[in-house]
Amino acid sequence: MAAQNHLQITIPKENQVPEEEFDYSQRAQWLRAAVLGANDGLVSIASLMMGVGAVQENVKTMMLTGFAGLFAGACSMAIGEFVSVYSQLDIERAQIKRDKATRGQNREHEEGNKEQLPNPFQAAVASSIAFSLGAIVPILAAALIENHEVRLAVIVAAVSLALLAFGGIGAFLGRSPMVKSCARVLIGGWMAMAITFGLTKLIGSTGLEI
Repeated sequence: MAAQNHLQITIPKENQVPEEEFDYSQRAQWLRAAVLGANDGLVSIASLMMGVGAVQENVKTMMLTGFAGLFAGACSMAIGEFVSVYSQLDIERAQIKRDKATRGQNREHEEGNKEQLPNPFQAAVASSIAFSLGAIVPILAAALIENHEVRLAVIVAAVSLALLAFGGIGAFLGRSPMVKSCARVLIGGWMAMAITFGLTKLIGSTGLEI
């Protein structure tokens, strides 16, 4: 009996886009603001609360300080990010106009440039929300513990875990090295908290009342 030959033809899908062709620079516009806001919220509010905890054992004082820093920091991050990105947007728009006037561009290329322009509103909202989410971690950690020394240790532990999580999320979304990103964020947070705690403790030991 003769052997049968099977011929199989694979037709590639026209709409399938390889993963390598995805432009991660567009995602980086809001990802940078979100990661920066989350890390800033975690580190700044935790450092602020650790500094207050170095001279004050009252949990209400630490929490009020944390909430005040949360609201002030979220507004500051949103306004600062909006002004910064809007300035960048104006510069890039001016550059596109100069390129169009000197070299000339077709309509398709011009629309592609407009799509890659940063969005100041998106960056401001992402930064503010991320800052608030990061800042609430040390506040919740402080609210659950009565003992002062244990409270400080829990704040450091909670912030460390959150820093690792935010660093990992940023590395995953941006397709960057996971270990390097997490280590950089974690070590930076530890340094900020240690410096703030140490300086506040030093000022408090000089006899100044806070």
